[in-house]
Amino acid sequence: MNVKLKFIPLVLISVLIVSGCSLLGGGSDPSQTGNSSQTTGWEYNNPDNGGFEVKTDYLEVAGPGLVLVEGGTYTMGQTEQDVTYDWNNVPRRVTVTSFYMDQTEVRNVDYREYLNWISRVFIDYPDVHRNALPDTLVWRSPLAYNEPYVEYYFRHPAYNEYPVVGVDWLQANDFCIWRTDRVNELMLINEGILDMDPNQIGRENFNTGAYLAGQYEGLVIENLPSLDPNKESRRVNMADGILLPKYRLPTEAEWEYAAVALIGNTYDERMYERRMFPWDGHNVRYTHGKDMGVMMANFKRGRGDMMGTAGALNDNGAITVPVASYWPNDNGLYCMAGNVNEWVLDVYRPLSYEDVSDFRPFRGNVFETLVRNEDGTIAAKDSLGRLKTRPITDEEAAGRTNYLRADYINYRDGDLLSRTDYDSQEAARGNVSTGEMYSQKPTDMTSLITDKVRVYKGGSWKDRVYWLNPATRRFLDQDEARDDLGFRCAMIRVGSPSGKY
Repeated sequence: MNVKLKFIPLVLISVLIVSGCSLLGGGSDPSQTGNSSQTTGWEYNNPDNGGFEVKTDYLEVAGPGLVLVEGGTYTMGQTEQDVTYDWNNVPRRVTVTSFYMDQTEVRNVDYREYLNWISRVFIDYPDVHRNALPDTLVWRSPLAYNEPYVEYYFRHPAYNEYPVVGVDWLQANDFCIWRTDRVNELMLINEGILDMDPNQIGRENFNTGAYLAGQYEGLVIENLPSLDPNKESRRVNMADGILLPKYRLPTEAEWEYAAVALIGNTYDERMYERRMFPWDGHNVRYTHGKDMGVMMANFKRGRGDMMGTAGALNDNGAITVPVASYWPNDNGLYCMAGNVNEWVLDVYRPLSYEDVSDFRPFRGNVFETLVRNEDGTIAAKDSLGRLKTRPITDEEAAGRTNYLRADYINYRDGDLLSRTDYDSQEAARGNVSTGEMYSQKPTDMTSLITDKVRVYKGGSWKDRVYWLNPATRRFLDQDEARDDLGFRCAMIRVGSPSGKY
C-alpha cells in the first residue's frame, strides 16, 4: 500500500510535466520544423501574432535537365599509370556533398535557345550577342577539309542533339547565369505570380538576384499574400522555397566524383574496385548480351582511326555524337568519358590535389559582396539587369579566422608564402601575390599556368583512351575554345544529402 501511494504521485507528476510541455509547444519531434516554434512556443504563419512565415512542407525538386548525384567520400585522383609524368593527380581522400548535374552535355539546340533570347532582349546591345557566339572556326585545320563543320555543325538541325563546342569558360559561366534566371522566372510563372513577358528589353529582364532585391517588377499577376498584419501582399523570397539555387559549372572534384559513380560498385561502404572509367572493368567495350564488343564511349582508337571500318563502325562517331549516346553511368549521366571534354570551375594548379580542402575541394575562390550605396542599400543593377558585385576588401575581412582576403586563387601556390625566397616582412605588408607563377627571379621563364587557366576533363572524340579516365586533368586559358571541348551544368542540393530527413 505504501509503495503504491508513493508511486502514484510520481506518475501523475510525469503526466503533468509531459502535458505542460505539450501545452507550451515542447515535446515535439526536434527534427521537424512543425507548426510552432520549439524555442518560444509561438505558432508559425499566424497573422494574429505578427505573421512569422515558415515553409514547413518544403520538398526539393531537381531543376530541368538535372539528376541527383548523392555525395560521399572517395579517393580523388590517379587510378592508372601517369603516362605524362605530370604527377598532378596524386590520390587523396575527400568528401563531396550531394549535388545535381546535367544528365547530358549542353547541346547545340540549348545554346541556340540562349542566343535567341539574348538577341531578342539585348537588341540595342549587339555586342552581348556577338560575345556569346561560339567560335565555329575551331573546326578549321591547316591540312584537313573541315569547312562543312564550320558552316553546319552549330546551326544545322541534324546536329541539334550534339554537344555545343567552341565555347570558352567565360561563355559557359554566362550560360549558367542565363539558365538560372530562365528557370526561376518560369517557376514564378507556374506559381501564378508572374505572367509571361516576351517583351523584356535590355536591363529590364528577369534576373533572380535583381528580383529578390526588389529591382525587377515584371508582369505581376498576384504576389503572395502577406501574413504581416501591416502588409496585404509580398514578393517571393528565398525562404519560400520556390526559387532554385544557381546553375553553375561543377567543381573538378564534383565532376570526377560524378563520373566514377561509386554508388554502383559499393556495398555497405565497401568498394570492390576503384574504377578506371565511368563503368566497371578495364575495358572500353560493352561486355554483356547482344551488344558485347560495342564501344562504351566516343574516342580515337588509334592513329587515323576516328570511328572504325565501314559496315562495323566501332563508336559510330567521326566527330562528336548525340549527347545521350552509349550507356549512362550509375549516376544516370551520359558521356562522362569521350564525346567532348568538359570545362569545370577550378583554376588549374599541378598540386591542387595536395593543397585543397578535404571537404568540397576547390581552387578558384574570389570572395565577393554586393555593391552598395552610401546608405547601405543595394546599388542599381547593371546594363545586363544583374546586381553589381565586387571583391571584398581587406578591411571587410579583418578579424575573421576563416579567410583574410578576397582572392585565394594563388593560395599556397603563387603567393609570397609559396616562394622559396619569400620575405615575411613583405608578405606581412599585404603584397601577397607575385604573378610570377613558379618563377623565382625576373630572368626566369614563366610557365603557361596563370590565374586564368581552367581545368577540363573527360576525354573527347579526338583523344586516346588514356584521357577517358576521370582522374586525368588538363588545362586551357579561360578565353580559349576548342572543337572537342564543351560543358554541362551543376547545382547544389540543399538540405539532406539523400533526402531521407
